[in-house]
Amino acid sequence: MRMSIDVGGTFTDLMVDAPGKAATMFKSPTTYPDPIGGILGAIELAAQAHGVTVAELLGATEILFHSTTRAINAVVTGNAACTALLVSEGHPDILLIREGGRTDPFNYRIPYPAPYIPRALTFEVPGRIWADGRIHAALDEAAVIATLAGLRDRKVEAVAVSLIWSIVNPVHEERVGELLEAHLPGVPYTLSHRLNPTVREYRRTSSCAIDASLKPIMSDYLRTLKARLEERGLSGQIFAVTSQGGLVDVSDLAERPILALNSGPAMAPVAGRHFAEIEGARTAIVTDAGGTTYDVSLVRDGTLPWTRETWLGPIYQGNLTGFPSVDVKSVGAGGGSIARVDAAGLLHVGPESAGSTPGPVCYGRGGTRPTVTDAAVVLGYIDPAFFLGGQMSLGRDAARAAIETEVAGPLGIGVEEAALSMLDLATESMVHAIEDITVKQGIDPEETVMIGGGGAAGINAVLIARRLRCDTVIFPDVGAALSAAGAMMSELTTEFARTAFMKTTAFDRDKANALIAELTAQAKGFFAKAGPHARDKRIDLSIEARYPSQVWEIDVPLRGASFDGEEDVAGLIADFHARHTELFSFRDDGDAIEVMSWRALARCRLSDATSIRLAQEQAAQDSSRRPMYFRETGLIDAPAYRLEHMAEGEEIAGPAVVDSNFTTIVVNPGARAVRRPGGHLVVRSAA
Repeated sequence: MRMSIDVGGTFTDLMVDAPGKAATMFKSPTTYPDPIGGILGAIELAAQAHGVTVAELLGATEILFHSTTRAINAVVTGNAACTALLVSEGHPDILLIREGGRTDPFNYRIPYPAPYIPRALTFEVPGRIWADGRIHAALDEAAVIATLAGLRDRKVEAVAVSLIWSIVNPVHEERVGELLEAHLPGVPYTLSHRLNPTVREYRRTSSCAIDASLKPIMSDYLRTLKARLEERGLSGQIFAVTSQGGLVDVSDLAERPILALNSGPAMAPVAGRHFAEIEGARTAIVTDAGGTTYDVSLVRDGTLPWTRETWLGPIYQGNLTGFPSVDVKSVGAGGGSIARVDAAGLLHVGPESAGSTPGPVCYGRGGTRPTVTDAAVVLGYIDPAFFLGGQMSLGRDAARAAIETEVAGPLGIGVEEAALSMLDLATESMVHAIEDITVKQGIDPEETVMIGGGGAAGINAVLIARRLRCDTVIFPDVGAALSAAGAMMSELTTEFARTAFMKTTAFDRDKANALIAELTAQAKGFFAKAGPHARDKRIDLSIEARYPSQVWEIDVPLRGASFDGEEDVAGLIADFHARHTELFSFRDDGDAIEVMSWRALARCRLSDATSIRLAQEQAAQDSSRRPMYFRETGLIDAPAYRLEHMAEGEEIAGPAVVDSNFTTIVVNPGARAVRRPGGHLVVRSAA
C-alpha cells in the first residue's frame, strides 16, 4: 500500500493506493503551528473509511510520499534558523551585491534588498584557491577556529560555507567542515561545492545560505514526523517530494532541505502531464487551485517546465535559490482569498487568504470577511450540506450576510451580483497568471488544453478557459489532490554535478570520460540506497555549455556515456548548435563551444507507472436540482450531478454542476461535459 500526503495552506490532502484497488482520497484542515496534527487527522479519516485502525493502516503502508510548505514558509516569514556565512577573505558582500536588476528601475523609493544573511553574521576566511584549482594562499586554520569560537558565543544555529573556486578545488571548504564538526559539534552546516557546484558565485552562495538556515527546522520537523508516524504504526519508507518534480528519501532531504522549497506545487505538472497524454494533448496548462494560492504551469510535448530563476519573494527583491526547479507560477487567488472594498470604492480579491483557521465565513470557525468560497456558496454552486462529502456543513446565511456587509453594501449592488463580481475578479487574476506562461512565451492558449486541479478549480475554470479561448478543460477525478497524485506518479531522483571548463577546440576526451565515469558511479550509488522498490533505473547525462563570451549556459543532453572518438565530439557540437537554435532561433557554426559543467540525473521508479484513479460508484444517476445564479440566466433551478455516479461517455449540458466528495465543477451555460473512461471529466467550454 502507498500513501501520498500534501500539506497545503488550507487543507492537507491524503491519497491511499492499495494494490488491485481504486485509490481513495481524503482531506483534513491543515493545523497550525503543528501541521503534523492535520496529517494525522487525514490518516484517521482514511482508517475509518477502510474500516481499520490507524496502526493497521500505517502498518500496511510500504511507501509514504510527503510534501510540505514548511521550508518555504520558514524562509518567507523570516523564521529560519540564525545562520552565519563563511566566505573567502575579501569577498564578504556576495549576498549583498546579489545578481539581477530592478523591476522599476526609476523608482528610487524602493529600498535596496537586505542580504539573506546579514553582514553582521558574515565572516571572512583567510585562504584562497585560484580558478585552475591551485592554492594561492593556504587556509589560516587558527583564524577559522577563532571565528568559530565567536559563532558559539553568538549562539549561531547553522553555518553556510561558500569559498571562492571551491567547485574546482574543495580542499579549503572540506577542511572548514572538519573544523566545524570539531569546534561546533551538533551545529549543522552546508558546504557550497557539495550542495550546488555552479560557477555562479551569488547563486551558489545564496543556495548554500538558504539550505543551511533550513537544516535545524527541517531536520527537527522530519525527525518529529517520522517518530510520530512510527509511534502510530508506520514501518515503511518515507520519501519527500522535491521542487525538481522528483522524490528523495527523508534522510536525504534533511541533508539538503532546500530541495523542499515549492515541493507541493511541483507535483501538479507531473500529474497534469499524465492526463494531458490520455487526451492526446501536446500542450497543457496545468492549474492547481487551492484555498490559498492558484498555481499554474505549462507542459509541452510531455516535458516538465524547468527554470533556474526561482525567487523566494518578489523578483530581484527576494532571494534567488540558485537551484533548478519545476517552473510553477503562483498568485494569491484561491478559495480562501478575501474580498474587500477600498476607500475609493474598488473591489479587491486576495492575495490575503483566510486559510483553514479561521477560514471562509461559511466554515463557521470565526471568519468574518467574505472569500471566493463564500461567493460560490451564495451563488448555489457549492452544496452547503455536501462539502467534503458531507464532512463539513457550511453556513450559507452567514456567507450571504458577510458579502452583503463587506461587498454588496459598499458597492451598492445585490448580493448575487457582488458574489459574481468577486468570482470575476479572482478569474482575472488567474487569467493573468496563465498569460504570463503562455501568451508572453509565444504560446496560443487556443492550442492548449487546461488541467483543472485543486479543490477550488471547478468553481471558475470554465470562465478562465473562455477568457483564454481555450476549448477543453480536463478535470481528473483525483484533481482535488493533484499534487498528492503527482507524487505517486513521480520518480525518485537526484542530480550530481561537476564543474570542469573545457573548449571543444581543445577537447580532452580522457578528462571528459573520467568526469562522466565519476558522475555515473555516484548515480549508481544512489540507486543502491533507493532500496528494493527501485525499478526502471536511468541516468541522464548532460552538459552546461555556451558560445565564448556568452553570459549564460544552456543544458545539452549527451548522446552516450563516453567519448570514444572525434565523431562523438562532433555529435556534441552539433547537438549544442541545434539546442541553441531551438531556444534562441540562431546558431554560430564557426565558433567554439565552452563546456562549463557536467551533470548526471539519476532516476528510478518506486512502483509501476500506472494511472491513479478513484473508485466509480455503481449507482443510478439521479441528478438533484438547486437554485444557482449565473450572469447569463439569473437565478435558475439547475441540475447537480454526482461525478462518482456518471457513466463513461455520459454527457451533460450547462448550466449545471458536477459534485464530488472533494470539489464542485461548474458547467456554465453553453458548456458541455462528458465522463471519460479514465474517470476524468472533460468540459468543452464553448470558448
